[in-house]
Amino acid sequence: MSLDILQIERAILRGKWATSPKYNPNTSSLLAEAVIRGRFREVLTSPSAIELFHIKVSTLDQPLDQALNISAATTGEEELLRLTLAVACLHAFLQVNWTGPDLDVEPLEVISLEAGTSFPLTEDVLNGKAISELAYGGEPAYHLIKAATFLRLAQILLALPYNYCQSISWWRLRVNLVHQQVLDESVPLPTPHASIEPLKAIFSSEPDLAGRLISEQGLLEHQFSQDRSAAEFFVQAAKITGLKYTLTGVLGKRTRFQQTDLSQLVLLAESHLVDDEQPLNTTSDIIIDSEARYNVPDTLALNDDTLLEQTEFTSSDPSRNGDQLSHIDPSSQPPLHPLDQCILLSLCLNVKNTSPSHGLTGEQMAPYAARVISHPRNWSVHTMALLLRSRLEASRTRTAERSTLQLQALVDQLPTADSTISERLLYFHSIPLPSKWEMERELAMRFLSLGVVRSALEIFERLEMWEEVVQCWVSLERRDKATAIVKDLLEGRKAEAEEVLSRGKATSADRRHIHDYTREAKIWCILGDLEPEHAVGHYKHAWTISKETSGRAMRSLGGYHFARGQFVESISCLKRAVAINPLVSRSWFILGCACMREEQWEEAKNAFGRCVAIDEEDSESWNNLASMYLRMGTAGQKVDDASSANNQVCGRVVTALPVVVMVMLQTGISGQRKDGRSVR
Repeated sequence: MSLDILQIERAILRGKWATSPKYNPNTSSLLAEAVIRGRFREVLTSPSAIELFHIKVSTLDQPLDQALNISAATTGEEELLRLTLAVACLHAFLQVNWTGPDLDVEPLEVISLEAGTSFPLTEDVLNGKAISELAYGGEPAYHLIKAATFLRLAQILLALPYNYCQSISWWRLRVNLVHQQVLDESVPLPTPHASIEPLKAIFSSEPDLAGRLISEQGLLEHQFSQDRSAAEFFVQAAKITGLKYTLTGVLGKRTRFQQTDLSQLVLLAESHLVDDEQPLNTTSDIIIDSEARYNVPDTLALNDDTLLEQTEFTSSDPSRNGDQLSHIDPSSQPPLHPLDQCILLSLCLNVKNTSPSHGLTGEQMAPYAARVISHPRNWSVHTMALLLRSRLEASRTRTAERSTLQLQALVDQLPTADSTISERLLYFHSIPLPSKWEMERELAMRFLSLGVVRSALEIFERLEMWEEVVQCWVSLERRDKATAIVKDLLEGRKAEAEEVLSRGKATSADRRHIHDYTREAKIWCILGDLEPEHAVGHYKHAWTISKETSGRAMRSLGGYHFARGQFVESISCLKRAVAINPLVSRSWFILGCACMREEQWEEAKNAFGRCVAIDEEDSESWNNLASMYLRMGTAGQKVDDASSANNQVCGRVVTALPVVVMVMLQTGISGQRKDGRSVR
């Protein structure tokens, strides 16, 4: 039976049910097949699920894990059943909040109550409780999440001890990554990197699974802004899958009226993974048919009078000095395996156009997206490629229109059923596909960048992203409406922005309980931003009602004190903020500047060291860190330098210390190791 467990785990991880070898026809294997096929209702309403998700208490005052009181499994089949139900809950949550289409099962159909229980249990109550429990590290979860109970159930099941299922740490990694994306800000969660190491040996002979595992570790590192280590994971994943790629120049034309061939960037890539699907032909007339066959989102045409739809290469034999990919014709490249497409898209995540000396620039990213778009193989992967291209084209005049229209099209196609559920989830964990609300938020931000404030405002109000709503009204020079909206929320009323000022509205008795205390604390912080004369009181009230867990409240209060020269108070607040969420680089920077003003050189050094560990391209933090080492001296003593006191602007040292920075980079003493990786 143990062999069957590992085989079924492999099938669930791949998202493909193998026809051979035959599995034992027991409950666990039948439910596992249903999960892979995307039949979540069948799994979650099965007798096994109903029996497991049974609330045995008279009230819901205690957390869901205690209310359910699910005991650990004693056999391998029971463990596999729990893992299968956890994956079903996770993927059902992803379907309704990420990939679509709409889900055909509700959490209340899954969770049952003890006979004779009198307290009412509704979808709103259950969903609100799950959202409240998903808040972590002082950061609230998005309050309009649908079916949040499914994510909470997946967490509860995966937190149980497992002795037979070997992939449990991998699924915990996936749940952690999803949990990060429902929070307002990333918060360090217990990362299971150490527990994943044994899996690398187990799947070492299976490059598709090993490549997925490594790339998903890279996505988690990227979520925490550890760009360099994330890139290393992605490169390692490419080596494991055998993906060969190179960015090179080939003669060609990019515009309709171009007379002379110029060197154009192109990404040559070739897969070596064996795909069980029928490979696509490379001729252009077949590619159009493949889009319909693979049921992928529409790729909007550019329709520009100058730029070509795609680069026309006139040289098929670029001289690359014996490159392994020299045999590939850049105008007719072979299709890539979908997993290799995911890896190429992941390699574009760490791009920063402001630092051309490190990583890829926007112009270098475009060939990666174009290489994936040219051969559609999977709905989610193609969606991510189009989204990436849309982001790249947003800043260019001739492509800005298609960029916005393509993003709108991607948002509109989420609820459709143009592809199967299993196809949409097949490579979901290997790409950074945003949630539905994040996709719509990105569209609203695109409208805002184009000056279409009213359209952006409508989206933000529908998504109830009140911080962005306030920003829109402030940009429209209507601070009074912004303030009225925030007060309306805090008083328990909910109305459209135009109605808030025009008429009063009776307070709903239950409205105040819809927002958990972390979300309410954030609203108080927004009100503090709008009313500087009462800011201290609002920030402190937010800190109190959050039960001293709101990092946003302490960040705002610390910044308020720093701007007014109250450095001791600022240090106290910011230390609390970074203790709650140490991933916010700005908090560390202001803390370091405040410590500098108070001549606390050791504390300032540590703060700036954390800044450069989070963002290796933060030149101001590097400069200030160098200054701290000079002030402390080689023995850690303060170095008197009266002239340097006048060398600051708003707490930022502006004196250049290139020699010291060079020495620190070479010796690895300031937040980086000698191999260049960040010290965390």
